[in-house]
Amino acid sequence: MTRFALTVEFDGRPFMGWQRQDHGPSVQQAIEDAAYAVTGEDVVVHAAGRTDAGVHGLGMRAHLDIAKPIAPFRLMEALNARIRPNPVAILACEEVSEDWHARFSCLSRHYEYRIVTRRAPLTWEKGLAWRLSGPLDVPAMQAASAHLVGRHDFTTFRSAHCQAESPVRTLDLLEVVQHRERISVFASARSFLHHQVRSMVGCLSLVGQGKWAPEDVRDALAARDRAALGLNAPPDGLFFLRADYPQ
Repeated sequence: MTRFALTVEFDGRPFMGWQRQDHGPSVQQAIEDAAYAVTGEDVVVHAAGRTDAGVHGLGMRAHLDIAKPIAPFRLMEALNARIRPNPVAILACEEVSEDWHARFSCLSRHYEYRIVTRRAPLTWEKGLAWRLSGPLDVPAMQAASAHLVGRHDFTTFRSAHCQAESPVRTLDLLEVVQHRERISVFASARSFLHHQVRSMVGCLSLVGQGKWAPEDVRDALAARDRAALGLNAPPDGLFFLRADYPQ
């Protein structure tokens, strides 16, 4: 049995999320079905993180165990051939030790949330960014984001359906970057709660629109109450960028 680590890119729009679901297609199922077509083996694909319906991946890391002798490059090529027409691509494939785990070996996870500020509707980017019709006060958003960096109880910013045992997380980075009408919010942490990134971005957007002051984000965090959340941003603009592992 050989363990292979995969780097996966996917468009989340057709999927119910990463994890296999009974009520719709998933990225995990698309890869597992392709692996069965290639090897004849029922495999389980484990990922660095679970993404919601409509969330995208640029460098998701995953692993699977294969009994059939096959070279990493051949496996990657075969999976990509079988996975079509699903919008999923295996960008890299390598052999790893049997104790390497895409989820549990991960040291840090990195996300980007993309916002476009314009009055006109999105065309080819529909589902790939969150459109807000007016300009945003980016310096105010940057000031608000500073209140969330560090180790906190993020109860306010997690879904009511979150299954994590503890709401405490250490947020290493929350950075707001603007390039003309495009705004990116970058978030990094060892792990995130369900909906945490989307909830943080939603509140930052209220600050950018002048509906909240930066201190309102601090107060929402201190409330430790989901009812204090101002807004949960849609999944459209969220991208899983990459996962970091020990060398």
